[in-house]
Amino acid sequence: MQQFLSEQWGRLVAALLLGWRVMLRQGPSKVQFWFIALLIGIAAGFGALFFRKGIDALQAAVYGTEDTAHLHSFAESLPWYWVLAIPMAGGLVVGLILHFFTPDGRVRSVADVIEGAAMRDGRVEVTAGLASAAASLITLGSGGSSGREGPVVHLAAVISTWVSKWIHADGITGRDLLGCAVAAAVSASFNAPIAGALFALEVVLRHFAVHAFAPIVIASVAGTVINRLEFGDVTEFALPVTNTLRFYQELPAFLILGAVCGVVAVVMMRGIFFAEDMGNEIQARTGMPRWLRPVCAGAMLGALAIGFPHIIGVGYETTSAALTGKLLLHEALVFAVLKVVAVAITIGGRMGGGVFSPSLMVGALTGLTFGLIATSVFPNVSGAHTLYALAGMGAVAAAVLGAPISTTLIVFEMTGDWQTGLAVMVSVSLSTAIASRIVDRSFFLTQLERRNIHLAAGPQAYLLAMFRAGTLMRTADQPGFPAQNSCDEMIEDGIMIDFNATLEEAMPLFERAGVPHLPVVTMAPEGPQLLGVLLHVDALRTYNRALAATAAEEHS
Repeated sequence: MQQFLSEQWGRLVAALLLGWRVMLRQGPSKVQFWFIALLIGIAAGFGALFFRKGIDALQAAVYGTEDTAHLHSFAESLPWYWVLAIPMAGGLVVGLILHFFTPDGRVRSVADVIEGAAMRDGRVEVTAGLASAAASLITLGSGGSSGREGPVVHLAAVISTWVSKWIHADGITGRDLLGCAVAAAVSASFNAPIAGALFALEVVLRHFAVHAFAPIVIASVAGTVINRLEFGDVTEFALPVTNTLRFYQELPAFLILGAVCGVVAVVMMRGIFFAEDMGNEIQARTGMPRWLRPVCAGAMLGALAIGFPHIIGVGYETTSAALTGKLLLHEALVFAVLKVVAVAITIGGRMGGGVFSPSLMVGALTGLTFGLIATSVFPNVSGAHTLYALAGMGAVAAAVLGAPISTTLIVFEMTGDWQTGLAVMVSVSLSTAIASRIVDRSFFLTQLERRNIHLAAGPQAYLLAMFRAGTLMRTADQPGFPAQNSCDEMIEDGIMIDFNATLEEAMPLFERAGVPHLPVVTMAPEGPQLLGVLLHVDALRTYNRALAATAAEEHS
């Protein structure tokens, strides 16, 4: 027994000494990294705060009201020509900004942040990102029907990109800093520290690695503190009505609501993509300058807002009315349809903004519509119809974002209603399951898929696009280079790959041709010119190493 205790004591002392040495060697760097995460959280929190304040200031200036929280109610009293002109003027400014400061006239959003995390070592475009933030601020300030959270997330990513470049961060560190910035931005926007941290992990980094958790939580708390210093410890929406759930009898209704919300989310996403494709087609056929496209979208929005000012801006006033049951059945239904149309026009017209807030509004309206019908048909087994609005808000948003965990928590933290979690979770789970099978998991990942960036399928799909044949090829003076005549014969048979092609193109060609190497060429007027060869074994080795590194990061 004494010997056993002595052995255990020796092991404990050895472990403590090892831990002390590790702390001395790595502790300062970890502390320094957490300090950087804190600073990024503060900066992103202020970025979100200033963006929100900027929208309010611009809306107050152009619409002439001091109460921007009730903007659509005030807009009802404005002359029709003013309601029409404001979004058009905003569209003109947005179009000019995007024309001069982005290479493609497209607003950067959460999808670009996800791409930066997966394929660019946690970096995003800085100039285009700042231009997109300015464009989105003007869009929302002039009545555009979109959300403020997407632009804030990308603006926060620009901040983390600056820091990553400044400290020469590697891929893992850059992604962690990006997650910190996103968490702080979301937390500052919604006053939701738990959901902000989980959003960064679930949506942007798309893993829950332990090494990223601590700095992301630190940044998320920092962003929340910035919000609460300005607005206090209050929820985004106030729910004076007590939501009661008759658990066993009423749960099937929330399953049906989840299915309905999943379909509504798909319609909303497909509507945006349809509007974008239609805008591209019209622009290509008419030769319309790209700066004019947001002006046309603004004109359509203004015309719609003349009769239905509820579509103006973020829409939290209407969302709050839905959550508190202040809308009639036909109002909730009509506003939901019109909001989907308005969001499609805004984003498809390249005016800027995000989809988070609109999905919350559409979800609340859908849930209220469903709840009013359900509680009138089955009054004896139904609780409050506003509970359906709350569950619908989470269900549509979760399906659009592809983030059931963080969206559920955002709904709870925005409303302060934790007693009805079962209903919200049931609806969210079914809506996400349905929508993710119709689109590529989420709105953002479907956006990337439409650009031929295959993140939805996982690392095994998108990692191939990160390596180019020209960087992996072997030249004639390196070992393993095949005979020249072999390469010439393959080029004559059309079995070759361009210098700038990626492994995404090379691997299927290896499979089809059944060859151990591919000639790497560049095209010239006289024909393909041989630069080197890409060995199949080199391509496989590179791909396997990338997969191993990704798996190690996600499980560290």
